[in-house]
Amino acid sequence: DATKPAIAKAVADLFKVKVKAVNTVVVKGKRKAARGKAYTRSDIKKAIVTLEEGHQIDITTGL
Repeated sequence: DATKPAIAKAVADLFKVKVKAVNTVVVKGKRKAARGKAYTRSDIKKAIVTLEEGHQIDITTGL
């Protein structure tokens, strides 16, 4: 799993912006069944990144 400092550094390096804060949430995987067998989908970690005032990421241009 990525840590908050690692996420902040990756976003700052990739998009050339200053990161103000990083919040994370772990979404637990749902229980499913296929052919009578129960299984659980993998947990997913999501990150919400807040940028410094005046910085923005243009999502239309891509990477």
